[in-house]
Amino acid sequence: MRTWQVADVMTRDVATVGTETPYRDVVDVLVRERAATARLMDREAVKRLPVLDDLGRLAGIVTRGDLLRVHLRTDAEIREDVVQEVLRRVLAVRDGLVTVQVSGGEVTMDGRLDRRSAVELAGRLAGQVAGVVAVHNAISYEVDDTTLMELDPVHATPVA
Repeated sequence: MRTWQVADVMTRDVATVGTETPYRDVVDVLVRERAATARLMDREAVKRLPVLDDLGRLAGIVTRGDLLRVHLRTDAEIREDVVQEVLRRVLAVRDGLVTVQVSGGEVTMDGRLDRRSAVELAGRLAGQVAGVVAVHNAISYEVDDTTLMELDPVHATPVA
């Protein structure tokens, strides 16, 4: 009877990430092509990624659950982050100017802001909130500040 060794059953070609790998890069791989990625991870039985330090030593293990847990948030939690962090803290939007509704991770924003650039930024930042799967930005604006004026290079003032 043969005595099995760990080397006989272990996975030799192991996918790893470094400690400096941005969290978003790993999640993007999992989320980018959801069906294809899910099939690949299932087929390859990838459930954990070893995390290596800069010398190639094991620093820890990150699981699919670790990576995706931040995205498993309630609609109320997502709405709170969009309102507090995006609209109030970053864009300094006063209460009552924009309404935010979240259903199934889909954020819908409506209302009116002064500048087009603020509307576009609100949409981009809302899309980066953990748990958001889509953003429907119906905020209108008063002034389109995204068009650049043509500057005469002779009369332009250098910066720095």
